[in-house]
Amino acid sequence: MIYEYRGIKPVIHETAFVHKTASVIGNVTIGKDVYVGPGAAIRGDFGEVIIEDGCNVQENCIIHMFPNVTVTLHESAHIGHGAIIHGANIGRNSLVGMNAVVMDNVEVGEECIIGALCFVPEGMKIPNRKVVVGNPAKIVKDVTDEMAKWKTEGTNIYQALPKQLHETLKECEPLRKVPEEINQEKINYKNWKDYSG
Repeated sequence: MIYEYRGIKPVIHETAFVHKTASVIGNVTIGKDVYVGPGAAIRGDFGEVIIEDGCNVQENCIIHMFPNVTVTLHESAHIGHGAIIHGANIGRNSLVGMNAVVMDNVEVGEECIIGALCFVPEGMKIPNRKVVVGNPAKIVKDVTDEMAKWKTEGTNIYQALPKQLHETLKECEPLRKVPEEINQEKINYKNWKDYSG
């Protein structure tokens, strides 16, 4: 659901896909080819949220902030299932793993990988292309070219998904069994490119 708050309406590019069970509130800008999954909560009530082109905010993520703060997900940022971004900025083409928590005033550089279940404490500054894991978070190594390629290919899937959802997603009643005369096509991808191409 999309909500106006105190006279401010979210701005969502027509190519973005925001699932109807997600909540987008107030001062939020969502760019081109952004995916926002079911159950996500993006609250621009205390401050501003900017989600640049090609980002994805997956199922049950939360994006919020303290008053008068702007949260920015820079181009192609990838926010994994259940992650929380509170008052932080996420760099271009960086990944925040599943159920990670990134706290206030954190600056994540470009092409970083924040591990699943990681807790990034308030004010941490993470340079470009670093791998960060643990609770509390620690920088453990550099992101290799191979890792950056893997991340980019994964994000490409989510950049292709909004168009596919706009074209094919619809509510339906489930089949109770597959009729013999119908051979439902199974989606089987050998690699990322099969999906995004």
